[in-house]
Amino acid sequence: MSLKKFNTVLTAAFVLFILWFGAEFVLSPETTAPGFGLRSWPSGDGGGFLIVKGIRDIVLALVLAILLLTGHRRALGWVLLVEALAAYGDMTTVLANHGSVPTALGVHGLTATLMVATGLLLIRETGKVVAAPPATAS
Repeated sequence: MSLKKFNTVLTAAFVLFILWFGAEFVLSPETTAPGFGLRSWPSGDGGGFLIVKGIRDIVLALVLAILLLTGHRRALGWVLLVEALAAYGDMTTVLANHGSVPTALGVHGLTATLMVATGLLLIRETGKVVAAPPATAS
């Protein structure tokens, strides 16, 4: 399998996974939230923040999908690197709030690290692009 096809499959998997996870938080936050890794359910009207997390995930996935579908592979690599910060942020949030360490590291940390690896592979794939020769003035 070529590097390009491998990167495409990995990125498509991320898009589908992030879309699914985001949709779960929007459609049924009360059943999805325990899998996030925090110990307690938000009090008062705090449950609305779970929907915000779901919408964030959906938007992150759509950005990746647009770049993948339009063929902007180098930009896709850089965006994956930046979006990995959201997953590292989720990991840090779970750890800082005394949540599940296995979930923080095994779900959020692993996801972020795989996003970084995929982003670097995409950048490597596109790093061999040869610049067009400069135009000559007539």
